Amino acid sequence: MNDAPVRPPTKHQLAAMIWLAVFPTLTTLNLALGPWLAHLGPVLRTFVLATVAVPIVMYGLMPRLHRLRARLLARRA
Repeated sequence: MNDAPVRPPTKHQLAAMIWLAVFPTLTTLNLALGPWLAHLGPVLRTFVLATVAVPIVMYGLMPRLHRLRARLLARRA
């Protein structure tokens, strides 16, 4: 197994990884929390969703996507 460090993602790869993490997270949160947040204004609703989504994306999904990318690149090599 190659233990060489993987190069950081390009801007385009990182943008795709962020999209892959953010879109399903926000969709799921909107479906799950939408009825409870319906009475809030759009700014407050967005604030609540972002407050919940950002930690999920940054601490839960992005590390997994980085590991997946590293495995895919190692498989290519």
